[in-house]
Amino acid sequence: MHQTIATLSQQLRNGTTSSVELTKYYLGVIKDKNAELNAFVSVNEESALAMAAKADDMIAAGKGGALTGIPLGVKDNFSEKGMETTAGSNMLKGYKPPYECTVLMKLREAGAVFLGHTNTDEFMMGSSTETSVFGSSKNPLDTERTPGGSSGGSSAAVAAGMCAWALGSDTGGSIRQPAACCGVTGLKVTYGRVSRYGVIAMASSLDTVGCLAQSPEDAALILEVIAGHDEMDATTPDVEVPKYSEQLNQDMKGIKIGVPKEYVEGLSDEVKKAFDSQLELAESKGAKIVDISLPMTEYGLAVYYIISPSEVSANLSRYDGLRFGPKSDAEDLVSSYFEARTAGFGDEAKRRIIIGTYALSAGYFDAYYKKALKVRTLIKQDFEKAFEQVDVILTPTVPTVAFKTGSKGSPMDMYLEDIMTIPASVAGIPAVSIPYGEYDNMPLSLQVIGPMFEEGRVLGVAHNMKN
Repeated sequence: MHQTIATLSQQLRNGTTSSVELTKYYLGVIKDKNAELNAFVSVNEESALAMAAKADDMIAAGKGGALTGIPLGVKDNFSEKGMETTAGSNMLKGYKPPYECTVLMKLREAGAVFLGHTNTDEFMMGSSTETSVFGSSKNPLDTERTPGGSSGGSSAAVAAGMCAWALGSDTGGSIRQPAACCGVTGLKVTYGRVSRYGVIAMASSLDTVGCLAQSPEDAALILEVIAGHDEMDATTPDVEVPKYSEQLNQDMKGIKIGVPKEYVEGLSDEVKKAFDSQLELAESKGAKIVDISLPMTEYGLAVYYIISPSEVSANLSRYDGLRFGPKSDAEDLVSSYFEARTAGFGDEAKRRIIIGTYALSAGYFDAYYKKALKVRTLIKQDFEKAFEQVDVILTPTVPTVAFKTGSKGSPMDMYLEDIMTIPASVAGIPAVSIPYGEYDNMPLSLQVIGPMFEEGRVLGVAHNMKN
């Protein structure tokens, strides 16, 4: 079942189905497919069915909204009270949060149904879910290939029809890149548009909360529920949350779409040809294509891999084996730290902690972290200047299709997977990935990027490109 939220919601309202029936269906698909795909790391059938029964009562009473009774997957870095939440790491195995993150509280109030937690790269560090302590997820379109990461479990689950939609988090591309790999819609919001309270942190100045779904319309309906100011998250400004679903059918005529030369140089002939066909489609709908330049884009990867590991090293310092993680029998405190962190963290987490600690250390802070922040400002200014000329920016989401699991020979090869998604993350602006065609029997995807808090505009263009 690959039906949209809008379709399922209508079926629930007219009595064609019930949330309990829908939930049982998705639980059945999970049982059938999860052994092969490893998309879900935990499933709470009893809780899901109880939530579905409550949702049916809400619908019968004429209450609730578009997400009421709709089953979803929860990425395993969203704190769900009483439900093991590990961020894909041995460090948090067995950890059950005593509180719930804001996003899940909003969804629970809206009557959504939580099926279970989806797989993620360890502490959201990766582009393939291969760093997860639970093992890699598989791409349902070709199980020899990765579903992307770090929200790879969510993308695989949505693509395989194991849930109607799934939560994800995006720090440098962790929603958009897996969405591209699996041929689904993935929305990264403006930094601060959705509360991160209770979402396990990776890099605090870059982390955003978003979703993976079947369509831009679904993403709009989800964002209407989860977006907004939160007193528990100081990075969420008090900016009105519009009815994004009502902004989708905007006329493409006169829309100025910027195409940055830095994103199309070096594409393979096949991918370039397919991308050009989408530009022609946009023109046929009345849009104007404008060639632009984002000259600081080439520094995006370097900036990200200084800022992100630096913040990782700070955020992960709390995992010391005392409150979380493997316990140590060492006789002194320093030795216990070493033993707990050695056993608790995987190779990629250790790598980024070391890089970040070095970049923040005395004598190197100015040369690395401080300079990276300055270049980050220049990247942001690049986008601001571009949006003085155009309404949105259109690029490929990733350079090529989903790669085969285990094929990336070095960390740098893996980091390059996010080369087209990182700049928007560094600038803190919204972007959505949508599928548009195929190459090598795998989906290709477009990335629509917009100005801060213009998720409606981004989703509107994406919706019209697909319809």
